[in-house]
Amino acid sequence: MTSTAEFHSEATEPTRLPLDGVTVVSLEQAVAAPIASRHLADLGARVIKVERIGEGDFARNYDTAVHGLASHFVWLNRGKESICVDLKVPEGLEAIRSLVAGADVFIQNLAPGAAERLGLGADELRADHPELVVVNMTGYGTSGPFKDRKAYDMLVQAETGLCSITGTPETATKTGVPVSDIAAGLYALTAIQAALFRRERTGVGATIDLSMFDATVEWLGHSMYMQMYQDIQIKRMGLSHASIAPYDAYPTQDGMILIGVQNDRGWRTLMSDVFVRDDLAANPRYATNVLRVQHRAEVDALVAEETRRFLTADLDKLPRRGRCTGGAAQRHEGPDRSPAARGARPLAGGRHRSRADPRGSSADDVPRRGDAHGPGPGSRRADRPHSRRTRSHGGAGCGTAGGGHRPIGTSPPSFATSMYIIMVNWVTSNRKRDAVRRMW
Repeated sequence: MTSTAEFHSEATEPTRLPLDGVTVVSLEQAVAAPIASRHLADLGARVIKVERIGEGDFARNYDTAVHGLASHFVWLNRGKESICVDLKVPEGLEAIRSLVAGADVFIQNLAPGAAERLGLGADELRADHPELVVVNMTGYGTSGPFKDRKAYDMLVQAETGLCSITGTPETATKTGVPVSDIAAGLYALTAIQAALFRRERTGVGATIDLSMFDATVEWLGHSMYMQMYQDIQIKRMGLSHASIAPYDAYPTQDGMILIGVQNDRGWRTLMSDVFVRDDLAANPRYATNVLRVQHRAEVDALVAEETRRFLTADLDKLPRRGRCTGGAAQRHEGPDRSPAARGARPLAGGRHRSRADPRGSSADDVPRRGDAHGPGPGSRRADRPHSRRTRSHGGAGCGTAGGGHRPIGTSPPSFATSMYIIMVNWVTSNRKRDAVRRMW
């Protein structure tokens, strides 16, 4: 899977990734924290993944689909180093504190309150290292009646109301990928980068408290505002869209085609240039999106009548010629076979593979249990005012990326560094909380 960003340089020397020289220690498991730290590794940070003795990250054991490795684990952990630590013994905790003392960022998504009980809470860590960026990832935040509850993706999708707007009219469903985990991880990623950038100018670190619930509520988008301001529960519509028409899968001679018309100009283009139906393009009954939504059944029937005249492949070419939006309905293997995946290039640094590679990342590029290596010593560039030196440490290695340590040498922390306390918390108003409750 290639990154969504590419970095280029006109200089003769190889391009340095933006977070070269930044060290991240992540006491993580499952999805939310690992996806945040994986993106940091993709951007050049040295990420040391801390796992429990024996089992390791339990996502290692979900399946054996990728050359004996779990598909979730390969997806979430490329480019990292790993160390297994027993946090129940003083030596284990001391090893973590030693790692954190030389790190720029500490991430944890343990059970609520567990980090504080271990002496790894933000206040305690930043008392000794005020420049440290500490990220606490929870299900429901650090305050409120649910603050001590554990959470998982399906539960949060249901409790925020996301499931109530996902699926068919008959059946509410969760999404096919863990979007509550992913949302929390990506908001953590952006908050960490902002904190490091601020620290570059001030030398002050950050405490970031981020919850899956809050991140998912933010992703509810327009449906939340329809509930808040119009008291309208968005209906479950399958592939269709509650606010746009036409927007659905339509029948062809040999399958289905997806068509989405985003604006009134697109409607006229679809009717005139693709279907050659100037009469429909000029019909005032369908002139605006508001009118088309009001007459959705008629619009869908008219579009379906036209799409049935075409083969899917032939019709798939026409909307692009007419500057409309359309696409074939793919099976799950579709993305790797889609022309959109061809020519995808790896990000500088060599850790990324083409989207067409079904493994997503090399089986050698994820931490393995049983390796004899633990993360070794490294150093940050000493001439930067807020850089920190990574100390050597002991511990049993769960594995290292690429069968060894990714060298960090004296890579400069290009975007590294600092920020005041960030509280990533969108659900602050009673009005929003009430809207979430009403969505069910």
